[in-house]
Amino acid sequence: MRIPTIIILSIVVLFGCNQAQSKSPEENQKVKQATESAPVLINDTIFTFEEYEVNKLPSGWSQYFTGRGNGTDWKNIDDNGNKVLAQLSDDNPNYHFNVIVYDGFKTKDVKLKVKMKGVKGRKDQGGGFVWRFTNADNYYVVRANPLEDNVVLYKVVNGRRTDLPLVGKGRTYGVDVPPLGNDWNELALTVKGDLFTVFLNGKELFKVKDETFTNEGKIGLWTKADAVTYFDDFQVIKL
Repeated sequence: MRIPTIIILSIVVLFGCNQAQSKSPEENQKVKQATESAPVLINDTIFTFEEYEVNKLPSGWSQYFTGRGNGTDWKNIDDNGNKVLAQLSDDNPNYHFNVIVYDGFKTKDVKLKVKMKGVKGRKDQGGGFVWRFTNADNYYVVRANPLEDNVVLYKVVNGRRTDLPLVGKGRTYGVDVPPLGNDWNELALTVKGDLFTVFLNGKELFKVKDETFTNEGKIGLWTKADAVTYFDDFQVIKL
């Protein structure tokens, strides 16, 4: 993997970040996340969540929810010695969407990839990406659900979620997939113009074309209702 490039305003800060990342070859592939500083432009980065403080909302990220319920609870946690980002709220109703977005930049076209583990949930499990996020009621989302063993792409407009038809197949409510279980799965997405291509565990699943949100927006992660889900190695490549 090539070393990601971070565009920042201070050569001194850049030098310091490079020095901090030179501890080992493995660490050289991991990017320093923006914390208390002003937002930066990141063209290619992997959020490993190793550098965030445990049991707190990661610095530089904001959490929201769409729909009904009492709130959302995103925290960086320790998962058997590995730090991950987790959505921990487990008592929300069915029409409740937990969202966390990175505040460091906005983008229109992007490639996203993340490792995801559905831990528990009676109403729902799993989760996925949000992109072109404007606010808590307007964005795109694609998610994988271990309870239903399917992957579906939606738009959320003024708080209302609608599944979108697949290119060449129509409105099928996404696609069914092999059992996801409670292990790690890799969800990926390529966004280019009005075309969205979805992948699961390295296999292309489907494409969707839509022009509801055409401007750049924030990117982030999503779960539904009472789904407790862990995320790791969130890769973002701006196109």
